[in-house]
Amino acid sequence: MWGKKNTDSMSALDESAKHETAWLGSGLQVKGEITGTEDLQIDGAVEGLIHLDERKLTVGATAKVTADVNAHDVVVYGYLKGNVRAKGRIEIKKDGAIIGNLRMAQILIEDGADFKGSIGIDRSATEQAEKNVASRAAAAGAGSKGI
Repeated sequence: MWGKKNTDSMSALDESAKHETAWLGSGLQVKGEITGTEDLQIDGAVEGLIHLDERKLTVGATAKVTADVNAHDVVVYGYLKGNVRAKGRIEIKKDGAIIGNLRMAQILIEDGADFKGSIGIDRSATEQAEKNVASRAAAAGAGSKGI
């Protein structure tokens, strides 16, 4: 009882830790550089640089972000001014706005969204994402066969 580890609970904790999200509230203002290994939700004001290379940045509806951004995925419900580079996907939601140059593997701009700038699709990132999905699918199939 005491010496036995509950591996199911521990793996659930490990999985939830992989998807932690930091939050910058609507009453906060940050000037400078933000780097991290967690997803980040911004509802306040940020000015500077944001580096979340393997994580997701969400710009909330009340957010005003003036920054260059590097992230895996970026979702904008509010306002973002700056150059954005995403290894994965950029989404501009219906009331969201981006002013700046975008470079990503995939993009989604909803009806009602505002965008002013240029868009560059990084084909190598798209191809790598497709390879990763195929590798995971093959590994999952091999795992179910006992290989």
